[in-house]
Amino acid sequence: MDIFAIPPLTLLLDAAYSALLTLSVSLQPLAGSAAAALAVVLITLAVRAVLIPVGVSQARAEQLRARLAPRLRALQQRHGKDRERLQRETMALYRDEQASPLAGCLPLAVQAAVVGVLYTLFLRPEIAGHPNALLAHDLLGAPLGESLLTAVGAGLEAPTALVWAVVLAVIIAVADATRRVFRPQVPAEGPLATPGMLGVMNALHYLTAVFAVFVPLAAALYLVVTVTWTLAQRWVLRRRYPLPAA
Repeated sequence: MDIFAIPPLTLLLDAAYSALLTLSVSLQPLAGSAAAALAVVLITLAVRAVLIPVGVSQARAEQLRARLAPRLRALQQRHGKDRERLQRETMALYRDEQASPLAGCLPLAVQAAVVGVLYTLFLRPEIAGHPNALLAHDLLGAPLGESLLTAVGAGLEAPTALVWAVVLAVIIAVADATRRVFRPQVPAEGPLATPGMLGVMNALHYLTAVFAVFVPLAAALYLVVTVTWTLAQRWVLRRRYPLPAA
């Protein structure tokens, strides 16, 4: 089922298309054929700027969860065999501390929606019944509407290979920096402290690079900017809201 065939979503996609195309046209005197790529970057920066207050709330919630971690572990030890009681006591603890276990979900939901829209905009030959002019745009010769997987299948050319190499290198470098700087505080006696689970947790940092291989270059550019912004923002906020010592 094509969810963008639903009239409200069709209008939303067409509005996003018109906004991105208008911004791209206005940037052409400055960026030339890379105008659409620059437009994607600027839109990404705008989205992340709007989400700054949510990021601050998320950092506060992370600090609070770290402070509550010993009490949560005590609840798990006390009521581990009674899942209903454990859930009730956990929610009561969060309620008493005026916190939410779901804090931080909004930025993920918004960013997933933006990636989904960009993916669709640079994948469809037509938008709301008219030709998709965005597909004619590229970045240094790499088509914005083409994924790395598709490019490899069609015969990877040097300009496209270079652009994708830089994109993936930045995502992987940011993922590695995030893994090293923001190591999770794992209790030594907990199930997450096993070598296997630690390996899985480390590998999760690189899923964005894997995902980037399958999406159009425009969506991959969004991922590059957003993971870089996230690393910088988390570093600043961690200094402002440090976690308690384990």
